[in-house]
Amino acid sequence: MSEGFACLVVADESAEFPAALTYAAHLARGGGWRLLMLHVIEPSEPAPWVTVSEEIARQAQAGAEALLERFAAEAWAEAGVTAEGVIRQGELRPEMRKLIDEEVAIKLVVLAAGSGPGGPGVLVSSIAKGNAMGARAVPVMIVPGALTKDEIRALSGASSAPPAGASA
Repeated sequence: MSEGFACLVVADESAEFPAALTYAAHLARGGGWRLLMLHVIEPSEPAPWVTVSEEIARQAQAGAEALLERFAAEAWAEAGVTAEGVIRQGELRPEMRKLIDEEVAIKLVVLAAGSGPGGPGVLVSSIAKGNAMGARAVPVMIVPGALTKDEIRALSGASSAPPAGASA
């Protein structure tokens, strides 16, 4: 991957993810940073036939690619930032730690915390308990998932409108 600073968000379909993406996209734009989106495909139960397992894996990969393309389009529409998708297979926390350790350009991780009955989320809870993100010390920004886009834009120092060339 290229040099320079990068901001990492964990791309998933949680209700709070748009808050993290909005903040990270505006932060990346304002600082001239790269925006990395990590999506981890969790292991599935093995199927009785290899061809079925291969098809499940192929569908998971295609779904992950489509998800990251959609989120990249949202980052572009929101802040005019080109987001780079990273797909890993395994368990979320170990794969995120590996990426942080491998990609020295990552200088910040942005997560969003849920406020509903499910709690703040697995990663946010893990960080609150003092579990490290990797061998390198990387700051973590936790954005409340209940904030509006305008509130998130204000926190990131961005204007309330998308940049020219991006759609609302």
